[in-house]
Amino acid sequence: MAGSTLLECATAVAPAQYGPQTGWQPGYAPAGSPQYANWQCVPRCTVQFEKCQGGFKINCRCEDEVAKGALQNLCRMLAEGCCSCCCCENGVCVCQCNFASGHCKCEQTKDGCCITCTSGDKECCEQLQACCECISKCCKNGCCCYVCFNNTPVCCGTC
Repeated sequence: MAGSTLLECATAVAPAQYGPQTGWQPGYAPAGSPQYANWQCVPRCTVQFEKCQGGFKINCRCEDEVAKGALQNLCRMLAEGCCSCCCCENGVCVCQCNFASGHCKCEQTKDGCCITCTSGDKECCEQLQACCECISKCCKNGCCCYVCFNNTPVCCGTC
């Protein structure tokens, strides 16, 4: 898939007493315990953030037909969960926002999908729009943005 990227999205530690370690960076396990990598291929796309009435929209656009199909299938399967975004620069997470204060819905478009996060509460709306502004600024300044449902990336890209 030309329009995709390979991402190590979690590292698990085998011994039960330490529990799983998850995150965007490889975790460290106690000496002598095996580590299991969890790799995922996510579609690469152009991400656009815009404020709207009651919240904001994320437009994910793919140029590649295969990437577009993968994005739409991932969104169809995972869109009922909590939406979040993670912005990374040089492999380090510099901003992560969870949109639990709003209602997020995902609609397919001709070149990808559009995720709309809104709230009827004034303060929650302001919070969502502030997150939108922050993520948009990170993305425009060179960060790679990972759009997630239930902490599972559905696409990555820049503005």
